[in-house]
Amino acid sequence: MGCGLSREKDAGGGPRRRPGSVGDVVVFLPGLRVPRSVDFSQALAGRLDKVAVERLSSLRARVVDMAMQESAAALKPKRRAAARHGSSTANLLQALEDYLPVLLGLVKEGSELRHRVQFVWTNQEDNAEETAMADAWYEVLSVLHLMAMVCLLQANSLLLPRSYGDGYAPRVSEESRRATVDVFLKASGYLDCAIRQVLPQISSELRRQLPVDLAEGNLKALSLQALGQGVDMQLGLAIDSPKATLAVKRRLACEMVKYWHQIQESIPEIPVSDGWGKKHLLFVKWKNPTPFGTAKYMLDKIPKDASSKVKINQDLYTQERVIGTPPPLPDFALALKPDDYDLPPLDPLWNKEDGRQ
Repeated sequence: MGCGLSREKDAGGGPRRRPGSVGDVVVFLPGLRVPRSVDFSQALAGRLDKVAVERLSSLRARVVDMAMQESAAALKPKRRAAARHGSSTANLLQALEDYLPVLLGLVKEGSELRHRVQFVWTNQEDNAEETAMADAWYEVLSVLHLMAMVCLLQANSLLLPRSYGDGYAPRVSEESRRATVDVFLKASGYLDCAIRQVLPQISSELRRQLPVDLAEGNLKALSLQALGQGVDMQLGLAIDSPKATLAVKRRLACEMVKYWHQIQESIPEIPVSDGWGKKHLLFVKWKNPTPFGTAKYMLDKIPKDASSKVKINQDLYTQERVIGTPPPLPDFALALKPDDYDLPPLDPLWNKEDGRQ
């Protein structure tokens, strides 16, 4: 029961097709996984009330339609798409949140419906490859993953520089940077829930057949990435604030580096032959450290401060100590945690179904 299949429709064995263009990227995320249409009425005929089948069908059809639109929009290279992007991602996230409580009825304890429907998803980076599994937990996992990716899309949109018509160059507002912290924590919460509550429900055999996007190492790396970029935003805000002390900035900088180190430790669990892990690793190397944004500030400021101390206290500092190997980071608990998110309760629709049975 619950057999899985991942296949490429083009059996030529050539390299995976990549999209010709992508939008501006500030936040790394793999291509969106998009659900394909399924026929609930045929799969659940005689096993579920017609009203429940129609509800499942309509909610999932809405998700399919909106996810396909969002997938197409995500590939647009023009920044002008960012304005509509915010509302469309919010609508897709709401559609997924509406679908999930109804979907969970297929996996409730004692249900015989878990393996009755074959769910099919494909990655926007290669429409020729799709993964199908007759296991409703696979659908739940895919939904949570898409919810997290939608949050990362929202964060990416918020962090694109915008022109405010005030004569200054395009920039990211303080409000946008503050808003992204909450968005990153929400994305991390969805992924953390997938790791804690969904993956354990899938057999080890089927877990080996999951696409790389849903591998546990991938989910961990993306969850940590969201936390790391949340700290990055906090550090940037602290740097711009005259009230933030140097101790606060130092603590945030250390936290950011530790998060990115943990991401590097998760990525080796992901095969790099297909390109996903390699791309993510390149992104991490770009962030840790990168001469850009908050990291550039710290890289520039620390040597300047150290150099000033050398000149003032020649007897206490030497040039060798300034440019030598940095000391290990202090060992402390990381402050940012994923949002507390658990699978929602079943839709009341299933209470009626239990009554009929």
